[in-house]
Amino acid sequence: MTPAIYLVKGREKSLIRRHPWVFSRGIQKVEGNPELGDTVDVFSNSGQWLAKAAYSPQSQIRARVWSFEKENIDTAFFVKRLQDAQAMREAIIKRGGLTGYRLIAGESDCLPGITIDRYQDFLVCQLLSAGAEAKREELIDALKQVFPTCSIYERSDVSVRKKEGLKERQGLIHGDMPPSSIVIEENGIKIQVDIQKGHKTGFYLDQRDSRQQAMKYVAGKSVLNCFSYTGGFGLYALKGNATNVINADVSQPALDNAKANAELNGFDLSKAEFLNADVFKLLREYRENGTKFDVVIMDPPKFAESKAQLNGACRGYKDINMLAMQILNPGGILLTYSCSGLMESNLFQKIIADAALDAGRRVQFIERFAQAADHPVDSAYPEGFYLKGFACQVN
Repeated sequence: MTPAIYLVKGREKSLIRRHPWVFSRGIQKVEGNPELGDTVDVFSNSGQWLAKAAYSPQSQIRARVWSFEKENIDTAFFVKRLQDAQAMREAIIKRGGLTGYRLIAGESDCLPGITIDRYQDFLVCQLLSAGAEAKREELIDALKQVFPTCSIYERSDVSVRKKEGLKERQGLIHGDMPPSSIVIEENGIKIQVDIQKGHKTGFYLDQRDSRQQAMKYVAGKSVLNCFSYTGGFGLYALKGNATNVINADVSQPALDNAKANAELNGFDLSKAEFLNADVFKLLREYRENGTKFDVVIMDPPKFAESKAQLNGACRGYKDINMLAMQILNPGGILLTYSCSGLMESNLFQKIIADAALDAGRRVQFIERFAQAADHPVDSAYPEGFYLKGFACQVN
């Protein structure tokens, strides 16, 4: 008999609307002693069957829905999900000439706790939930069936697994060990990716559309690319005919990769600088020295991992955006982003407005940005929208 959970009266509404999470406080009783990652049937308080979900006894998200249909969560289930995800992305891949893209975006692709990115013929998996861990073998079998020519590498080396009672893990699952550098292409630009040591699964695929949009602001302009990592925005700025581009980051290996990427694309390196610096300190130095730019790109790492960190994150975003505004020439462009899912778009806009007041500058929002199209947001799962950004004209 399949274990089951029964919800507190009224808590079935979110599942009827097909939201995929069941929180611990929404559960009335548990039957059948399910263990970590076990598949459970979810019932309303009155006994109405609602969904099949993965049980996670240590997480506040006590169950994540696999399906709202009465179906087996087996290899065939994962094959269908993978095929659907690939089919949805075919037009995106063709349009951008992509050899690197997000194949599975967790709950937004109806596979909770699972992230899969493809780089050439390497599939890189992050299994972030108890259910994903429990169904690991079925998922791998499905990947082998749907993508028989691909090697599979795991990057489940993330701390969020601890919330699910899981240990971090990284390593080869199937096929060939990835080389230290794989070259992918997007929008005609070549980028080296290190699957084993790079951030996340190797690269920030989610900023692809924003990188493309940034090109229209840089022609004939001086550009400061903050938190540049391996130089993604900087490459597009060079392609967009910026007069000079400074890529600033605290990681020398990332900057070395950024320079190699510029060389790989045949860009004029006399127009590019790769500066090892703490961005917060660097911005203050530029302000004190009176150094000005026409365009500043501000793409920092996630400042808020939890609600408890949100206030601190707000202060951090306000500080760096205020400093960026103060080193922009009149009429300059600030391209600023937040990848913190807890940072709502309206709140981020308010923070930028507050930063403008403190900077003594007039700011106009002229364009909005979001995560790339291969990172969809399911209509029933608004939490899938996490990356937001603005183009701001600063006077």
